[in-house]
Amino acid sequence: MKAVITGDIVNSRAEPAAHWLPVLKEILEQYGQEPQEWEITRGDSFQLILDPEEALYAAFQIKAGIKQLSGLDVRMAIGIGEQEYKARKISESNGSAFIRSGECFENLKKQHLGIRTGDQEKDETFNLLFSLALLTMNNWSATVAKTITVFLKFPEKSQTELAQQLNKSQSSLSEALKRGGFDEIMQLENFYRKKFDRP
Repeated sequence: MKAVITGDIVNSRAEPAAHWLPVLKEILEQYGQEPQEWEITRGDSFQLILDPEEALYAAFQIKAGIKQLSGLDVRMAIGIGEQEYKARKISESNGSAFIRSGECFENLKKQHLGIRTGDQEKDETFNLLFSLALLTMNNWSATVAKTITVFLKFPEKSQTELAQQLNKSQSSLSEALKRGGFDEIMQLENFYRKKFDRP
């Protein structure tokens, strides 16, 4: 089983690519090699293949990374399934994970995050949870997104260490995390991970 994330940058023309492209690349590089595991196509679209249990964490990282840049956002669809054909480039690979990701992406409309797994009940549950989480995530300020980006990048570090790294007080970090609904979003990530973790 694999997960494929298909996404694009919302309002990409509002900012020069030189601002958001390095941010997106840095996150994607944590999950594999270009162009086999990830690829940026048509200027502002991208695809990433990874293990299903990692997909939501990666989506949150991408969301927070892009939301650090004022006026930008990202739409993403997670497809879970098989990779029947592995090509040198992810854009040439295929299988049910790719098909579901593509179909889910086409149906996103105003929703910025969706999932299709082939299990209708699971899809309904997670798409509802995602839409609730997006009520908060779509409103992350650049400051909140920056704080969440650092916490997602260094999950092993304590709040004190990260406060020093960011040159901020621990109370201002706590406040930013609270405003961003970080604890609740990580509970959702944990719930998702349990459902897709291999036995």
